[in-house]
Amino acid sequence: MSGHRAQADFDYHPTGVARGVANDPAGLPLTVSVFADRSHVRAGILDDALAAGLRQGQVGSVNELLGGEACSLGEVVLLDCPVVDGRTLAALARLDMRIANSGAQLVISTSVDALDDVFGCLDQSAPQILVDPARSERVIALGRVLAKMPNMRLRDLSDDDRITLLRLTEQVGQIAERLERLGADGKSADGGAFRFESPTDDFSAQESEDGSGRLVRKVRPSLPDPRLVRRIVRQRQLRARFFDGDLFADPAWDILLDLTAARAEHTRVSVTSLCIASGVPPTTALRWISQMVDAGLLERVEDEADKRRAFIALSDRAADAMARYFIELKKDAAALV
Repeated sequence: MSGHRAQADFDYHPTGVARGVANDPAGLPLTVSVFADRSHVRAGILDDALAAGLRQGQVGSVNELLGGEACSLGEVVLLDCPVVDGRTLAALARLDMRIANSGAQLVISTSVDALDDVFGCLDQSAPQILVDPARSERVIALGRVLAKMPNMRLRDLSDDDRITLLRLTEQVGQIAERLERLGADGKSADGGAFRFESPTDDFSAQESEDGSGRLVRKVRPSLPDPRLVRRIVRQRQLRARFFDGDLFADPAWDILLDLTAARAEHTRVSVTSLCIASGVPPTTALRWISQMVDAGLLERVEDEADKRRAFIALSDRAADAMARYFIELKKDAAALV
């Protein structure tokens, strides 16, 4: 990731955004709680939240949230947690359940070092996870929060404010649009980047002569030699030595390649490792991973030995599609020879 340019910051001016624009269906302002140990980070997050029209709720340190008495958190919780320990992780898991049960929105920022642990604790609330975020990334996350609120009313927005909100959610919109073409059943409506045959069960019932059914496991296509996949990955990375790497950014494909090789090698991939393999900044990679999980391409796999950890793997459907892709590549290569 160090070879990539830092993500461009938006020309964002909170003071120019109308106050009191974020309201629930009843017209009441949405409440935000902000928790961060670093006072300057806490102040910056709160300023942006208030500028977006959210009403201030609880504000304090991470310990006040995770170790203090239970308090009302409101509709949005913004948490900065770059360093974690066992006690913090246990508290995060409880917070995750609480957010999931309340229907609130959670945005948590952390560091690369703590990412795997934080990711492993948050499997219920569908949070937005930011990694060492710039201010622009925090504001984009706020834009996503506002977009997710059901029947939310946005009032008194000027034309400039509307343009600002559009810019804040542009990145996420592009990701969702590219993956949405898969459709709910995994088929691409326009022959796009990923195309799957109709999903089939691992087992099928076949009737015998006496009318009794028996289960027969269907044969899955073989995955390619992982050494071939790793060679392709290295060749793709080699381009950044001679050209600007951003010209070739294709995180979805790089993620699929890395997980294909890992599946063939029978190894597990952490979310941090997958972010690195994606070739884009970690926060952007996490958005792609989240969208690909929603699209049925990837799966979250809990660590049986340590419930606080989780890995990312190809779904069976995606693995079959990658296997068929490499089979077609082999046929084309043979035809050329």
